[in-house]
Amino acid sequence: MTTTRFAPSPTGWLHIGNLRAALFNHAIARQQGGEFILRIDDTDQERSKPEYVDGILEALDWLGITHDRVERQSDRMERYTAAREELVADGRLYECFETPTELDLKRKKQLNMGKPPVYDRAALDLSEEEKNRLRAERGSHWRFKLDRERIEWEDGILGPISIDAASVSDPVLIKESGQVLYTFASSVDDAEMGITDVVRGSDHVTNTATQIQIIRALGYEPPRFAHHSLLTGPQGEALSKRLGSLSLRDLKAAGIEPMAILSLMARLGSSQPVELRQTPAEVIEGFDISSFGSAPTKFDPADLEPLTARWLSQQPLSEVAEDVRAAGVPEDLAEAFWATVRGNLKTRATIAEWWAVFRDGDAGRAEPEDAEFVAQALGMLGEPPYGPETWKSWTDAVKAETGRKGKSLFLPLRRAVTGMDHGPEMADVMPLMQVKPRV
Repeated sequence: MTTTRFAPSPTGWLHIGNLRAALFNHAIARQQGGEFILRIDDTDQERSKPEYVDGILEALDWLGITHDRVERQSDRMERYTAAREELVADGRLYECFETPTELDLKRKKQLNMGKPPVYDRAALDLSEEEKNRLRAERGSHWRFKLDRERIEWEDGILGPISIDAASVSDPVLIKESGQVLYTFASSVDDAEMGITDVVRGSDHVTNTATQIQIIRALGYEPPRFAHHSLLTGPQGEALSKRLGSLSLRDLKAAGIEPMAILSLMARLGSSQPVELRQTPAEVIEGFDISSFGSAPTKFDPADLEPLTARWLSQQPLSEVAEDVRAAGVPEDLAEAFWATVRGNLKTRATIAEWWAVFRDGDAGRAEPEDAEFVAQALGMLGEPPYGPETWKSWTDAVKAETGRKGKSLFLPLRRAVTGMDHGPEMADVMPLMQVKPRV
């Protein structure tokens, strides 16, 4: 059975960059009728916060990315301890005593000599007596001893990958504080949870190489890996510093619709055109991991706005009934109101703005050169209720009285009623006006 996972760290709000991994792994599992696990990577107890866990759950629920079960790495510490003991017994995990300063000096010395800054495995040469002396003086951390051979796999996006383990430092798996690091916890979890497919960012490629060896050292076969490109800004600039403003909770607060986000992110960076979908199921059906490329993917948050507007314009009243009701639209006008405004909304928030135009009648405006004309025209308009024929009969009368026609007639009158240069058909607007418009 296909089993995938999304393993966010609850040290901040879920952002648009995280979403790609969540969406891709979710889509693969659902396409195959498999299992999708939400795994909370909360081994960093200092930085992990309950509100961020809640934020992850809320964001995924809002987007319609459903999980089959939730796992927390903080509940699995016994499993990491057991795996640690197994690797120590097999000679694959070894204790090191260098301080960060000492390691930095080693790296600088190697670079000055024209050598790659790879850990020299000096800790493996320490006698028990030397280790005991160092333990009395300082703390220690634990590294995984890599087999210095080529690590190869067929990446689902990048194609054949080959990394020489001799060019990579033995990774630290356990910090001096005892904290189990991502590389280790993730390897143990992927192995023991039977993860078959992992999709994540291309910044994890080196991690993947070492994790393949760790998983095999634990006696398991590694999953299939695919590494998607990283997002950049619209001009190709690094997006990482902007991700704080691109959290999913902020996009939600800005009125961006879930289907706008899913539709864009399911195709962005692929050879397929972005197509607005109506449901998460449609996104999953059209998802193809093999269509994605390795080039950096340009992301512009502004692209989400027209998709949101288009999605809203295609929705029946039932989809937004709560928003329409909250705006104060009377039940008997709801259908006509929604049919009139849905093609002119930016976000759900503008539903209330449109009802205010109809309810209050004070949104109108007039350009200085049209002020006298508008005052005369409004004087020729009776009191509501208005009907579907009101706009035509009113403009016909004004045209006959003033001689204005075409744009010079219709645009000032549209502005006088709605305050806008563009919008719904005025024949549909007039029956919704609750009071006579004023400028």
